Amino acid sequence: MSRRLLNIKQPTLFEEDDRESSDRSSSTFADNMSLPVHRWFRYSAGFSAVWVRRLIQAAEQRELRVLDPFAGSGTVLVEAAATDVPAIGVESHPFAARVARAKLCNHVDAESLKKAGLTMLRRAEKIDARINGYPPLIRKCYTDEALAQLDQLRTAVLEKHDEPFGELAWLALAAILRQCSPVGTANWQYILPRKTKAKTSEPFTAFRSKIQQMAFDLTETTRPSVASKLLQTDARNLEGVPDQWASLVITSPPYPNNFDYADATRLEMTFFGEIAGWGDLQEGVRRYLVRSCTQHVSPIVLQTNSIVDSPELAPIRPAIEDVCGRLEKERHLHGGKKNYHTMIAAYFHDMAKVWKQLRRVTSARSKICFVIGDSAPYGIYVPVEQWMGMLALASGFHSFTFEKTRDRNIKWKNRKHRVPLHEGRLWVEG
Repeated sequence: MSRRLLNIKQPTLFEEDDRESSDRSSSTFADNMSLPVHRWFRYSAGFSAVWVRRLIQAAEQRELRVLDPFAGSGTVLVEAAATDVPAIGVESHPFAARVARAKLCNHVDAESLKKAGLTMLRRAEKIDARINGYPPLIRKCYTDEALAQLDQLRTAVLEKHDEPFGELAWLALAAILRQCSPVGTANWQYILPRKTKAKTSEPFTAFRSKIQQMAFDLTETTRPSVASKLLQTDARNLEGVPDQWASLVITSPPYPNNFDYADATRLEMTFFGEIAGWGDLQEGVRRYLVRSCTQHVSPIVLQTNSIVDSPELAPIRPAIEDVCGRLEKERHLHGGKKNYHTMIAAYFHDMAKVWKQLRRVTSARSKICFVIGDSAPYGIYVPVEQWMGMLALASGFHSFTFEKTRDRNIKWKNRKHRVPLHEGRLWVEG
């Protein structure tokens, strides 16, 4: 493998007239909803596909190989395939991993997909709907009429799960679940059965439209000569990624801001029978994820001190010991008494393992870009990018710099604290 340095000129990565808008949107998924393939499913976490493509195209190396250890719904993998660059994505969230795999099924013929979708709709209309077996969350989120159609579609789609277009049909059904519900099913974390939406979609019509959209996108995209690979495994061990394989890493790990990525897909996973309810998320999803919310760490609160004292956190121990100590005291002054001190300790312990694995799987002169944001639970500031950089250096990387792209938490209305936060790109040199 070539050991040439990846020549990515950060200050001039974009043309001047595009730079400001690119900086603002590099860490958001919203713009992707107008792009082929990316718009097939709106995931609650992600970053700009346009920015990813530009970053890949700006990398000058003979044997460019891209890795995303937190692949999510597959943004980096789709863009790497579109530019004919070998890529591996790692995703441990089982639902997100399936979404990413489905997006990579761009070898399916567009006309065949449309015909298959029509056949499924005709088959669904003849199926006897059975809605009584769905968990309470699903019954609260849909009218009986809508749920009956969704159940018919679910049966028809699962009958074809092993055919070439089966994964795309599954994704089409998953993508319409929220738009067919009359209650508060926003594209973010929580389901709000007590809130209502003014407009909803009829399931059969929505499914037909989604299949047509996917088929159109297949005609608008070129089949890649190099296929991206998705591994459903843990970023803390990167099992299946060869040693020194990657020369460019583009990713956005979970932020330590108490967002529950397991709960973000609870509606979809419950509908498909992957979980029975909220209580199943710990065993079914959270145990595979980097511990970035208090729901992850409730069983290990008493282990906080030992985590802080672990060898993995030695590079940041004085600082993280101070922050976790202050958080432990602060929690008793709040009604929720959330275990942020344990969350911060466990999060950086996990990320220290990720950095060790990244050193193993990257080439000597690799380039890494983490889209990351800082945090301030209970108003106590956590310098995320600084600690990340220090853990990277301790793992054997040579240097790090941080490039701020936007401010966060600057509109104080309804905020829990008034600590200014920011978001940006942590650049690490191999």
